[in-house]
Amino acid sequence: MARLFNHVCLLTFLVIVLCLSFAKGAKTLGVSYDGRSLIINGRRELIFSGSIHYPRSTPDVWPELIARAKRGGLNAIDTYVFWNVHEPAQGKYNFEGRYDLVKFLKLIQRHKMYAILRLGPFIQAEWNYGGFPYWLREINNITFRSDNPPFKNQMQKFTNHIVKMMKDEKLFAPQGGPIILSQIENEYSMVQAAFKESGSRYIEWAAKMAIGLKTGVPWIMCKQTNAPQEVISACNGRNCGDTFKGPGSPKKPTLWTENWTAQYRVFGDPPSQRSAEDLAYAVARFFSKSGGTLVNYYMYHGGTNLGRGSADFVTTRYYDEAPLDEFGLQKEPKWGHLKDLHHALALSRKALLWGVRSNEKLGQDVEAWVYELPKHNVCAAFLTNYHSRLDKSVNFRGVDYFLPHRSISVLPDCKTVVFNTQKVNAQHNARTYHPSKEANKHSSWQMYHERIPSFRRTSLKSMTPLELMDLTKDTTDYAWYITRFHLEDEDLPIRRDIKPVIQISNLGHAMHVFVNGKYIGMGHGNKVEKAFVFQRPVRLRPGVNHIAILGMIVGLPDNGPYLERRMLGLHVVTIQGLNTGTLDLTANTWAHKVGMDGELKNIFDPRETDNVKWTRASKGSQVTWYKRTFDAPHGDDPVIVDMSSMGKGWIWINGESIGRYWTSYESVLGTPTQSEYHIPRPFLKPKDNLLVIFEEHWGNPNKVQIKTVSRDNICTIVSEFHPAQVKSWTRENSHIRTVSDDLKPTAHLKCSKGKVIKSIAFASYGNPQGACGNFTVGTCHSKQAKIVAEKVCLGKPSCTLPISNEAYQTDPRCPGTTRTLAIQAKCSRHAA
Repeated sequence: MARLFNHVCLLTFLVIVLCLSFAKGAKTLGVSYDGRSLIINGRRELIFSGSIHYPRSTPDVWPELIARAKRGGLNAIDTYVFWNVHEPAQGKYNFEGRYDLVKFLKLIQRHKMYAILRLGPFIQAEWNYGGFPYWLREINNITFRSDNPPFKNQMQKFTNHIVKMMKDEKLFAPQGGPIILSQIENEYSMVQAAFKESGSRYIEWAAKMAIGLKTGVPWIMCKQTNAPQEVISACNGRNCGDTFKGPGSPKKPTLWTENWTAQYRVFGDPPSQRSAEDLAYAVARFFSKSGGTLVNYYMYHGGTNLGRGSADFVTTRYYDEAPLDEFGLQKEPKWGHLKDLHHALALSRKALLWGVRSNEKLGQDVEAWVYELPKHNVCAAFLTNYHSRLDKSVNFRGVDYFLPHRSISVLPDCKTVVFNTQKVNAQHNARTYHPSKEANKHSSWQMYHERIPSFRRTSLKSMTPLELMDLTKDTTDYAWYITRFHLEDEDLPIRRDIKPVIQISNLGHAMHVFVNGKYIGMGHGNKVEKAFVFQRPVRLRPGVNHIAILGMIVGLPDNGPYLERRMLGLHVVTIQGLNTGTLDLTANTWAHKVGMDGELKNIFDPRETDNVKWTRASKGSQVTWYKRTFDAPHGDDPVIVDMSSMGKGWIWINGESIGRYWTSYESVLGTPTQSEYHIPRPFLKPKDNLLVIFEEHWGNPNKVQIKTVSRDNICTIVSEFHPAQVKSWTRENSHIRTVSDDLKPTAHLKCSKGKVIKSIAFASYGNPQGACGNFTVGTCHSKQAKIVAEKVCLGKPSCTLPISNEAYQTDPRCPGTTRTLAIQAKCSRHAA
């Protein structure tokens, strides 16, 4: 018996050892968190993420966009889920083409990256109706984003549908998939007060509903103070390192879900940008001061609002100043400078994830944030000068360091500066547009002029003008409002210096006005003030007078409470200046026609373009369709259509809408907000592509051009006072090790794939002035710089140049020298 007992004990012991061995070797799947970071598959991680929205590009470019993001140092891709494209009609789903969410997520996984899935389903995102499908508005007794059963029912149905799809495809991290975070709702604190108690109940319900779906990954809410239950509140903004008050619990990590890489643009906006230096400073500040461990760049690639994608007044081009521009090209130095920052932070990974954080004041406006594990020889320091104008010198642990104004130096070992946010080693580039010979040859335009509808032949009538959104139902931007009225001779002014004036109060967004068949002008609101008042003198006659107003929507609203109650279109219409006083036509009986004839007949579709009679084109007509055919530009550079000569309308390529254009809406600087409109390459065939334009009020189609896009003008501007390239260092165990014997700064130039450096347009060493594309020599200048640059770089896809007085034979005593090298080079295709 004792012997049997011993055998059983031994067998039990072996089973336990075997189980422990398997457990030790097994990979723990799933995502958890604590107050420090996300813990993914049992491992703490620093997350560098970038937003790329699958509907804003075409599937053919998804792999390269993701690959470029990964080469830029990202390890995660973030995307919203777009309800209105996936459920365009209630209960009918679409996940095809550029709406193929599963394909997009699997591509992320294939690149060995994580995914952050922001379900919303309200997303804002400068997207049409904030992502809500229009049919949602027409459900009885619905109130969006509140404790309202009709809304919650539809929201839960869609959320369940997406989560089930992700589970079925095994895309959540516990299933071995890429999704490590999900988001429910979006920036709800911006509207919560408007709903009072209903808002508080709703946000609690939303959190509970999401958690109940048991995805195995954490849920987040953006800009949600004290997010309910286990949901993590995350920061959105430009400077979360200084503005974020924290996730609301010491048990939750500090996450930055939207670091705005620039500013989205609306029609009428002047140019705007955010520098690479400012962006890098904000990220380094967040990781060092706030203890953040996840940053997501919104956007990393903005793309194009194709079709009806744009929210009200938002341009077709989206976040073009992101590290990857609208066309997916690397915008330098932003892409490269952030890549260098990610490498510097990755060198500090162990300290940031496990070290004890402390703060040391180094003087006025300067400080050090230190992460340290002394027993393990782990230490990283972030030396910060937050003065906006003054450079500083500091002493940290017995060593002197120079800190440019508003900059952070990263010391992954508390000794060595591997990166400074103000010192840009990355190359610069400039975007250029090139007319395509093959696409623009034999340009022959035809036109079809829309007829103004008559009151008598239009069947949809009402006493007062109908609301524009209810009329169009997001199927078109356009609806005609037509009325007629009778005047006697004595109603009209007798004096020649007095003319009747039509005054129209419009709730938005825009309109064109015709009186007795003549065009009298356009009125429009803007992103801030949708409503406007239009006034014009008009020529009226005794007898019957006709008014036709083309009402227009420029995208549905995407923010604020009570979206379901928004109203657009005509409000009050009067004629002033008559002998009999003001004539109010608001309740005069109005006829309505939805959409343009050309839309209804699909004349933008190559198969149906002959549904109308086309004639030879002329310029300057209102409500006119234009068409021509063209051959695709050679090569694989991105393609645009330059609409500088047109006014406002829509563009189609082979039946595919590439969105609205509005070049006649100039900013206060006197230039259009956007003139070039992206034609995705998959929309093109080699020959005979159909280009159709609907022009609302004025244009000259003969000056419309097809062009290609490149960033072949590349530059570098580096001084002797820059750190060496950050890739000169790596980390082995707890030690920073150099991978280069020479730690002096160098200048690098690199052309895009398949191209080589063909010419050196500018070269100077000393104190050159200006920026890429606009360099000038300073008072200290070496002619030798161009000789050296041409010898080292011409004919090569990339080159590295030294930074020193000796290399360029300059006098180091030259007054004013900054010991800076500036080079501008031109890349082009390598001749076969």
